[in-house]
Amino acid sequence: MQKRLEKAADLVQLDAGVYRILATPYQELTVSVPVKMDDGSLRVFTGYRVQHSIARGPAKGGIRYSPEVNLDEVRALSAWMTWKCAVVNVPFGGGKGGIICDPRRMSAGELERLTRRYTANLMDIIGPERDVPAPDMNTGEQTMAWLMDTYSTHTRSTTPAIVTGKPVGLGGSKGRREATGLGVAFTVRESLKHLGLPDKGCRVVVQGAGNVGGLGALFLHEMGHKIVGISDMYGAIHNDNGLDMPAVLDWLKDKGSLEGFPNADYIDNSQLLTLDCEVLIPAATENQITSANAADIKAKVIVEGANGPTSAEADAILEKRGVFVAPDILANAGGVTVSYFEWVQNRMGYFWEEQIVFDRMERIMVDSFNDVVASAKKYDTSPRIGAYCKAIDRVAYCLDLRGIYA
Repeated sequence: MQKRLEKAADLVQLDAGVYRILATPYQELTVSVPVKMDDGSLRVFTGYRVQHSIARGPAKGGIRYSPEVNLDEVRALSAWMTWKCAVVNVPFGGGKGGIICDPRRMSAGELERLTRRYTANLMDIIGPERDVPAPDMNTGEQTMAWLMDTYSTHTRSTTPAIVTGKPVGLGGSKGRREATGLGVAFTVRESLKHLGLPDKGCRVVVQGAGNVGGLGALFLHEMGHKIVGISDMYGAIHNDNGLDMPAVLDWLKDKGSLEGFPNADYIDNSQLLTLDCEVLIPAATENQITSANAADIKAKVIVEGANGPTSAEADAILEKRGVFVAPDILANAGGVTVSYFEWVQNRMGYFWEEQIVFDRMERIMVDSFNDVVASAKKYDTSPRIGAYCKAIDRVAYCLDLRGIYA
C-alpha cells in the first residue's frame, strides 16, 4: 500500500506534509478481549481497530476474524478502504478491524461473546457518525447483528446505522450480499469493453467461491462468459468448455468443497492462476499474484475481487507484459457502495427495492471505472496507480478545505 501511495503521490505532486498525513493512520486501538469459553475456561484474544482517515466522512471498513490478523495488515486494509471509498466517491473515510482467533474452532456462543466484548471495547471510537464497521473475512450478518445489539444496548437506543451488512430484517439493504460479486462482474464488463474484447464468450478463471468469487462467477456466467476454472480454500476445478455455475454453487453448498464436481478436473490453486483465459479474478486473499508467478499468468485482464491480491513486484511484471489490471480499490468497491446505501437507508428510515440498489450501484461502478481510466491516461500510468491518483486527489482536496487544526 505504501509503495503505491508513494508512486501516486509523486505523480500528482502531493504536498510532502499532506503525504505524511495520508501515509499515517489517524487512530489505532488495540484491545484485549477476555472471553469465557464453553468449557468454563477464560481466554484473552487480541483485537484491533484502525481508522486511517476521516477526512471525507466516518471511517468505514470490515472486521475480520482470523489467526493471521496482525496490526500491519489491518493498517494496510484501513488505508485501502480510504482509497476505495474515494474512488467510488462515497462520503466515508477508511477503517478496518480484526481479532486474532480461529473462528472454525469456536462455537456460536463463544463467537457471540467475543463479538460483544470486542464491541464494548470499541464504544469510544465507533458510531454512525464516527466509524461504521461491516463484515469481512469469517464474519457475516449474524456478527453484525450482535455488534449492532451490543452498541444499541450501551447507547439505550436501537441504532441500525452503526454497522452495515446486517440481515435485511434488521435494517440491512437488499442486494448487499450480491453487491461485491456483481460489482466485480460490472468491472469485467467495462474492462472488456475498454479493451475491445468480446462482451460474451470470454474464458474466465476465478480464485475463490464465496460471496465475491462465487457470485461474481455466477453473474458472469449469466452474462454469457465461460467460467473455465474456480477454486475454494481446498483446491480448484477446471473445464475448458466452461462450468455450469449454478450447479457448481449448489454442489459447494451441499458438499462443502468443490472436490468431486462432475465433468471437471481437480487441480491445485497454483495451477488455477496460470490457466489459459482472457479474464482472471483473484477473489480470495492477499498476495496471490507475486513475482514468482506473474510471468506465467496468461490472462489479458485481471479484475481484483480480493483486497491486495497482487504484490507491488508483480504489478511491474504485469504492466510490462501489457496485462490490464482493474485494481481492488475499484473492482471490489460494489460492497462498500451498497454499504453506503444501507447506511443512508438506516438514517432515513426508508428502504429501497433490490433493483433500485443494483441500478444505482451500476451507475457508480461504471462512472468510477471511467474516472480511473481517465486518471491513468492523464498521468500516463497503470489503472492501479490511476485509481490511487484519483483517490488521493479527492482526499487531499477535503484535507485542504478542512485545514489542519492546531
